[in-house]
Amino acid sequence: MATTTPSTAYSRDLGDELRRLRETSTNLSGAALAVRLGWDPSKVSTIEHGKYRASEIDLVQYLSMCGKDIGYFDEFKRRYRNAFDEYIVQVSDNMRTLALAETTALSIMSYDMRAVPGLLQTPEYAEGIYRLTGFVPEERIPTLVQFRIDRQAVLRRHDRPTCLFYIHERALQEPVGDCRVMEEQYLQLLFAARMIRIVPAGVPIAWSDCVLWEFDKAMPVAFSDTDLAKVFVQDPAVIARTRLLFDRLAEVALDEEQSRSMLAEYVGSPREDLDDPGTDLA
Repeated sequence: MATTTPSTAYSRDLGDELRRLRETSTNLSGAALAVRLGWDPSKVSTIEHGKYRASEIDLVQYLSMCGKDIGYFDEFKRRYRNAFDEYIVQVSDNMRTLALAETTALSIMSYDMRAVPGLLQTPEYAEGIYRLTGFVPEERIPTLVQFRIDRQAVLRRHDRPTCLFYIHERALQEPVGDCRVMEEQYLQLLFAARMIRIVPAGVPIAWSDCVLWEFDKAMPVAFSDTDLAKVFVQDPAVIARTRLLFDRLAEVALDEEQSRSMLAEYVGSPREDLDDPGTDLA
């Protein structure tokens, strides 16, 4: 029987990639593949769920059964090498690990200082954010915007994760696009107000945005996203500090009704300066 290893968000992502590869490249079930490879029946399952650190020989055997060559193996091995580390850093436009973490989480808590959370953005607002950063090639923007909107399906599931979004009022005040874009974004936030707590502008709080995912049978993951990189962390000390941040936010944020009232004020009183196309994010 394969010995399990504490999984990470990235090991689960790469394990899922192997599962998809098996399903698209062979007609074998996981159990049938294990028989072909002479493995314990549980080994394929634990590898595909990111709960077992496969050796290089394991990967060669698995990928060979899927018809992959040495070039594919070398590229996958490079990514797999650090899959079980407590700190994982990815380029910013790599979305698979993020999407899988959101999809499998039992709860999501996030704090955003400078912008509306991605799971609550309108398409126009998301497009405006990508244009403001200047890091994304023009031809990539429509694909990234669509991916961001597709991720929001997790909030419409019957078994959706429990979500709580702390948004600093500064994020509401930063103009993205024109007045119409901001007005529609405020409306979308108002519709989702049951999941939102606003941190008033005058409250000093941590500058860095972050997310905490909790899972059923896996360790919690703290996540930070910047224009340059995405960082996934399972270090227990970091998880403890992240929980302290959310405890602090719970103390200083407006409650649900107060947050709803503030959002309604923003919807009802669009600011004229949002029409200024030259305004940029701070």
